[in-house]
Amino acid sequence: MPAPTDAALLFDIDGTLVDSTYHHAIAWQRAFDRQEIHLPLWRLHRAVGMGGDKLVAHVSDDDVEERLGDDLRDAWKEEYAELEAEVDPLPGSRDLLKKLVEQGWTVALASSGDPTFAAHAVDSLGVGDDIAVLTTSEDVDASKPAPDLLEVTLDKLGSARAVMVGDTPWDVESAAAAGLACVALRSGGFSEAELTEAGAVHVADVPGDLLDLDWEQHLRPVKSDSSS
Repeated sequence: MPAPTDAALLFDIDGTLVDSTYHHAIAWQRAFDRQEIHLPLWRLHRAVGMGGDKLVAHVSDDDVEERLGDDLRDAWKEEYAELEAEVDPLPGSRDLLKKLVEQGWTVALASSGDPTFAAHAVDSLGVGDDIAVLTTSEDVDASKPAPDLLEVTLDKLGSARAVMVGDTPWDVESAAAAGLACVALRSGGFSEAELTEAGAVHVADVPGDLLDLDWEQHLRPVKSDSSS
């Protein structure tokens, strides 16, 4: 069935299309270790998905953010760059994106991550020419779970209806704040119960499980004031 011309599908990247969630958690742990702040990996994993501008204070406190936030973010980038070559696309991600584009869907990527890493992920997926818009932390002042990233993406697209695809409660919360439904994947390490409780309208394991999803039923009208 041809895709509606007025609708867009917005995808998160890390943990949704590429299997990078745990690599990011390890990179953050190593960044904190540099400052002699030793945090358990599970705690950092639970924060991956929100932007680095919020993550430091979330896993530590406001004092650490004020004193060391920029240093920690710089260290995280260095540590993740060392791990990035180990990151692979999640099962079915390429096939899903290709199928959606072939059906005529407008597909956009909206990631709270670093723009360089996001661009590398798009290259690894081989879908750079098929994506209508790529937005990252560089495009907004406030990252997920704030709705800004999705609102900027929607403003660039000009679509009347949309749905978000993500892998964390932060994605679900961000989508809800932007007035969108969120289809969620367990590939980021959160349980179906957690994602459903956060408000996800559909939960699957990996991108390949969405190949036959009825996207129409999850589309929501885009708010007229979507621009940030």
